[in-house]
Amino acid sequence: MKFAVIVFPGSNCDVDMFHAVKDELGEEVEYIWHDADNLDEFDAILLPGGFSFGDYLRTGAIARFSRVMKEVVKAAEAGKPVLGVCNGFQILLEAGLLPGGMRRNESLSFICKPVELKVENNQTMFTNSYGEGESIVIPVAHGEGNYYCDEETLAKLKANNQIVFTYNQNPNGSLADIAGITNEKGNVLGMMPHPERAVDELLGGADGLKMFQSIVKAWREAHVVNA
Repeated sequence: MKFAVIVFPGSNCDVDMFHAVKDELGEEVEYIWHDADNLDEFDAILLPGGFSFGDYLRTGAIARFSRVMKEVVKAAEAGKPVLGVCNGFQILLEAGLLPGGMRRNESLSFICKPVELKVENNQTMFTNSYGEGESIVIPVAHGEGNYYCDEETLAKLKANNQIVFTYNQNPNGSLADIAGITNEKGNVLGMMPHPERAVDELLGGADGLKMFQSIVKAWREAHVVNA
């Protein structure tokens, strides 16, 4: 399986993403600059955290217009797994690949700490290696992770089981304790916590590794035919 890690000016979690895929999963991965115009060779797309274009105007608002985003949309429409973490989540929201938006943390302060999440839906290509309702610990690092949407959108997220992760103790004021959501098709996931920073016990925990293993598992089940 071949992963693309999209790099925008200001990305700073791309190396963590690369490490998680190459060194922990043992899968093929490449850095792809934001002006790339073709992602056809890749099986999964990863949008890392950081401060794309300095977070000027609004988080993710400028990155959304990068040339590569047309290819990210194309990959999403083709059913390929697309994972956006932190700033990557914000970019997916700005691009309209996920509903809702981000506001400043309720505290108006940057938050950087491990948080406990609940796996609300383990039937996705990103969570099939987790148990239903499983509690996991994943670090967060953001200033604008306060997820918001209108009541109609929230009702749809709940009805379609698109809320994949919730905070056990909400760190940022996010609506309905939402930490991560998917699109209706279930192949695009945005989340504020950083699973790529929790892939080895030497880093303080490995609960995030199951997410990357889930992606590989789902891809193999869909593409590898046993003789």
